[in-house]
Amino acid sequence: MTPALPQRRIGAFDVSAIGLGCMNLSHAYGQPPARDAAQALLLRALDLGVTLFDTAALYGFGSNEELVGEVLAPHRHRFTLASKCGMQGVDGTRVIDGRPATLKATCEASLKRLRTDVIDLYYLHRWDRQVPIEDSVGALADLVREGKIRAIGLSEVSAATLRRAHAVHPIAALQTEYSLWTRNPEIAVLEACRELGTTFVAFSPVGRGFLPGTLRDVSGLDAKDIRRAMPRFAPVNYAANLRLLDGLGEVAREVGCTLAQLSLAWLLARDEHIVPIPGTTHIAHLEEDLGAVDVRLNAAQMARLDTLIHRGNVAGARYNAATQTEIDTEEF
Repeated sequence: MTPALPQRRIGAFDVSAIGLGCMNLSHAYGQPPARDAAQALLLRALDLGVTLFDTAALYGFGSNEELVGEVLAPHRHRFTLASKCGMQGVDGTRVIDGRPATLKATCEASLKRLRTDVIDLYYLHRWDRQVPIEDSVGALADLVREGKIRAIGLSEVSAATLRRAHAVHPIAALQTEYSLWTRNPEIAVLEACRELGTTFVAFSPVGRGFLPGTLRDVSGLDAKDIRRAMPRFAPVNYAANLRLLDGLGEVAREVGCTLAQLSLAWLLARDEHIVPIPGTTHIAHLEEDLGAVDVRLNAAQMARLDTLIHRGNVAGARYNAATQTEIDTEEF
């Protein structure tokens, strides 16, 4: 019998309070795991009660959707399926394209790769600034009416863009990076989500491997690891950031959990409308992450964490200048 994890709400769906970001299994952090290992991790997540699986057309330029479809299609009734459009691989190059015709064609291709008739939650992965957000969301609304997707999400957008989109069609979820060391959503988006009834889905909730404290030396990152281009992972900045973990470790020991669990528990305690989606390639890490649902932080511990790590003492920007131009989130 599938163990029960605490549930949270995304649109019409009840999902596990912690979902699974599937990107790591095909994309972004260097050499992905072997196919059989990736398959085993997805099935283990399902067995542990994870009911939100998050993929995208971009991840592995379609191969991640193929993996998720191959492994999880036989269990389709047991989980909420999320994918994304608007950013994908074209002839080996990452392209942002929010034109309605492109989004609809991407959806058709994703449905085939995912081996399903309908995608539960379909995000606009990036807002293409050359296309009004109303036009892109209008195309997704057409897909809802056609029965090809059930709910619409947005990724890496501001509160103002969320409101414009929501005026066209209800936005069930907004996804962006949020963790102890990335606080940008606190500027405006979290409050906008509360006002509109939009669930906030937090990606990279353990800081792209920083917050668990196991990545001590960034010099050994794979040549294709996207963190190599992120200022926070530049050697000088990273060395400074590692010092922040000492204080976090003290809190984790006091609570009786790991640093990864502490980071996820902090997010879960921030608000009931937040759903973190950590990603991993290791079953042991998956099991550790899900253990965060049993961690309880009191008000004093939450305040202490906010004092120990915040935007004022994290060294380095979230993205480099080129990537920053592609996103619409508020910046400090």
